[in-house]
Amino acid sequence: MSLSKIKHIVLVLSGKGGVGKSSVTTQLALSLSQAGHSVGVLDIDLTGPNIPHMFRVAEEGRITQGPDGWLPVKIHDTDSATGRGSLRIMSLGFLVKPGDSVVWRGPKKTAMIKQFLTDVAWGETDYLLIDTPPGTSDEHISVVEYLLQFARREQLAGGVLVTTPQAVATADVRKELDFCKKTGIKVIGIVENMSGFVCPNCSECTYLFSKGGGEVLAQDFQVDFLGSVPIDPQFSVMISRGRKPVYPEGTVLLGHNMSSDANGNTQQQTTGLSEQAGSEELLVSLYQHCSLSPVYKSITDSIVRIVGTTDS
Repeated sequence: MSLSKIKHIVLVLSGKGGVGKSSVTTQLALSLSQAGHSVGVLDIDLTGPNIPHMFRVAEEGRITQGPDGWLPVKIHDTDSATGRGSLRIMSLGFLVKPGDSVVWRGPKKTAMIKQFLTDVAWGETDYLLIDTPPGTSDEHISVVEYLLQFARREQLAGGVLVTTPQAVATADVRKELDFCKKTGIKVIGIVENMSGFVCPNCSECTYLFSKGGGEVLAQDFQVDFLGSVPIDPQFSVMISRGRKPVYPEGTVLLGHNMSSDANGNTQQQTTGLSEQAGSEELLVSLYQHCSLSPVYKSITDSIVRIVGTTDS
């Protein structure tokens, strides 16, 4: 069975589109890998598979067949010298041509999800993160049913719910919380994404969409609030160009000085890196210099603690 050697399966959910589930999934994966865990990412957002783009992987023709099934695409291997865990991904984006729309009815989507859960050879993996589409539709019902069928109950750690601070987003996430309750999925916690904007020219964080909606939601449903994540344009530059994030003097998040000088480089030296040089460096290495890295370290530390508490 393809899921038999996976320790913890975590669903990344939200009742609303556009809240940044793929971004959250990507950074959870990078952060867990930095902490030494082996990680897999399964993208079941079949009509909008963004995970290949988020990990800077060319899409078409990347899937190969092994003796135990499809081989997930390797992002990087385990590195004992740095304490980094391995990271691999699987997405429908690897099976369709870039730009092609996926016009499928429910039964075909269901069959694809079943194949992803039964035919991908993940091997020994600490955490499998499943990036889901918005809502509570066929894909969500199918993945829960198949996980209960093909995985052991103790493997299914639960769901991380993603919201933005606005009331319209938290209202939709309330429906997702109800979905989790009805399907028996444990809620690991809530992440409030896009909570503030880190200015690329100064150290100020401006709350464009207000803040605190996710924390109030967590209190209302008596679940853990995992943390608030601001918008950082440097993260987008890192993903799109493979360039090391650069911050002005005085940029501090969670007590970590993210200024260029704090990393031993002047801002001018860092911005002078060529695109080619940036693209040769592993994404997980670039992410260490991102202001969101310490934010997600705190979030993943909480997830590991909550999941570990559940195991015991």
